[in-house]
Formats: sequence, structure tokens, C-alpha cells
Amino acid sequence: MKTIIFTDLDGTLLDSRYSFAPAAQALKRIKAEGIPLVLATSKSRPETELIREMLSNADPFITENGGGIYIPASYFPFPIKGEEKNGYRVITLGAGYEDLRRALAGIREKSGRDLSGFGDMTDEEVAGLTGLTPAEAALAKMREFDEPFIMRDGNREDARRLVEESGYSFTAGRFFHITGQNDKGRAVEILTTFYRSVYGKIATVGVGNSENDIPLLRKVDYPVLVMNEDGRYEEVNGVPGLIKAHGIGPEGWDRAIPGVLDTIKASEGYKC
Repeated sequence: MKTIIFTDLDGTLLDSRYSFAPAAQALKRIKAEGIPLVLATSKSRPETELIREMLSNADPFITENGGGIYIPASYFPFPIKGEEKNGYRVITLGAGYEDLRRALAGIREKSGRDLSGFGDMTDEEVAGLTGLTPAEAALAKMREFDEPFIMRDGNREDARRLVEESGYSFTAGRFFHITGQNDKGRAVEILTTFYRSVYGKIATVGVGNSENDIPLLRKVDYPVLVMNEDGRYEEVNGVPGLIKAHGIGPEGWDRAIPGVLDTIKASEGYKC
């Protein structure tokens, strides 16, 4: 049985300083055992590629809350339907970015709410909100399928109602997000099918910390929830067998993953 790990980045594998160092031991084991590590994030493709380079990761990845799946060329030994782009086979699940920008502008005009998307901000403004450098913020603004936004005069449920009334989908992590009819769970499901075609019986592990990770957690065999920066867990319903890791972000990741892998390894016929 082959193990596949799907993980969120911000607040999960990455801490508030955008470091995965606290998860170093678990990452070392994953690398040694040849376990695919699929990044499933709200980040843009250029941001995710930077993290993959730092991790020496060559596996597929999921961007912008399931808007796009990027599969390196020849990764799977069978043809994949999708666009060839930048050395990847790209499966598009999300709405186009310009459509999302127009929808957000329409929400702002109709509601009179004080809201701004990343596309309304300068690199410096995004950097100030995120803690990224201006150069990194420029990468964060290179969106394709998802527009992060803030609303200064309302809460999460206000934002959700306005987005859904406009005919789009809403989710939240560190920011509010307007998306098409996509989520991380659908993307995980597609990649899981591909991995199963290669390896037969597989075990899937998913790790997250926020609302936008719930669809991912619902699609894996071993769902893991790490603590947020305030030491609390996101309220998660409808996820059977949820494992609550003791530790914030990558600290919880590092503590939980070895135990999950040991559980899988103990099952009959395990093979990395």
C-alpha cells in the first residue's frame, strides 16, 4: 500500500514566518520513504513553486483552493487531459481570475461594503497584510483561479453571504476568498484517482488548519487538523476519524505525521 500526503501550507506546513523548519524531522522521513507530498494551498502557482524548490519537491501540487492542479510532465505513466503549460499538465477546475475580479467589484458596488482584493492592492500593501516581502507579495498577486480579499466593515458570514448571492463560492483561510465551483477536496479526489491507477491500494493523509482545508480533510483516509496560531482548532464538522494534532502549524505537523505513518505501516501489506 502506497501512502500519499496532501498538505495545506500557510498555518499548516508553514508557520507565521513562512518556515517549515519545525516539521523538519517528519519531512526527512517522508523523503527517505519516498512518500509523495502534494501541496494543496490557496497560494498562486509562482508562490507554490518557490516553496516546492525549498522543499526539493517534485510531486504534483494544487493551487488557489483547488482552482488548478499542476502535474509535472511524465509524472504519471498515462496521458492526462489538460493544458500543457510551463512543463506541467494543468487541470483547471476554477473560474477565471478576471471573472472573479469583476464579481468582487460588483459585490463592492452593490453592497457598498469596504472590501479590497489582492488585485486592488500594491505589492507593498499585500506585503504589509501578509508579512511577505514585496517581491514575494508580487508572486502572491499572480492569481489565476481565486481572489483573496479583506472586508473592513463585516465578518466572515457577511462576506460569505455576499459572495454566494453573487453566484460564486466563498471560503476562508487567513483571508476571505471568492472562487468558482472548486475546492481542495475535488482536486484531491482527482489526484487520488491517478495515484490509485499507478499503485492500486493507497492510503491518503491530509493535513490542514482552516475552513478552506475542510473539503480536503473529507476526501482522505487519515485527516489531520493542526492548531492555529492562537492555540485553537478550526471548527470542523463532518470529517470522520479526524486527528487533532497537538501543536501549532508545522509543530503539530511534525508530531502527528510520524504516528499516522506508523499506523499505516502496521497495516497488512504496507509498502512505502
